[in-house]
Amino acid sequence: MPSPSAAVYRRRRVVFFGGLVVLVAVIGLVIWLIVAQPWAHGSAKPAPTPSDTVATSPTPTDTGAEQSPSADPTTGETPGIAACDAKDIVVEAVTDADSYQAGVLPKLSISLTNKGAADCTIDVGSATQVFTVASGDDVWWRSTDCQENPSSMIATLAAGATVVSKDPVVWDRTRSSVESCAQENRPRAPGGGASYHVAVQIGGFASVATKQILLY
Repeated sequence: MPSPSAAVYRRRRVVFFGGLVVLVAVIGLVIWLIVAQPWAHGSAKPAPTPSDTVATSPTPTDTGAEQSPSADPTTGETPGIAACDAKDIVVEAVTDADSYQAGVLPKLSISLTNKGAADCTIDVGSATQVFTVASGDDVWWRSTDCQENPSSMIATLAAGATVVSKDPVVWDRTRSSVESCAQENRPRAPGGGASYHVAVQIGGFASVATKQILLY
């Protein structure tokens, strides 16, 4: 049998290599189909966008609390509000009791009323507050005689409002004077049912009436 010619060998190599290329291409396509799974793309869920996963920060109105209104009188000068007029202001002495047993010290406060139709400003600082305790015409005690570090404080008193000082002044039941502030044994006010009258003033306005107390 005669051997194949060179041309036959060349045709066989072309067929062989051509088939090999096709085989490699088929294998590559199979591998890509397994890895890429293009058939699954139609049902896959899209990746979440940043707006889907990041919570939005609350606005100031979400977290801020409302401010409570200030109690009267409101401290600090307010533009457009006039100073209180004497005809609109009522000042009264307030005590924690009407009578006091031996050894009990009277606590004195101030009631301040604005009976006018408009808010007004007044100095309610300790520099303008004066308590006076007298027996008849005899002044026994005055709060300013031995006062330390007096101060001013402008406040707005609302129309129709009545306020009472929060921290009472205590009378130690002795006779006061600017010369006797450092003395430990000042004259003591008589008890036994003796009557005393408390007068007050604040911001330049004085009480019209006095408050009577009895000491035992």
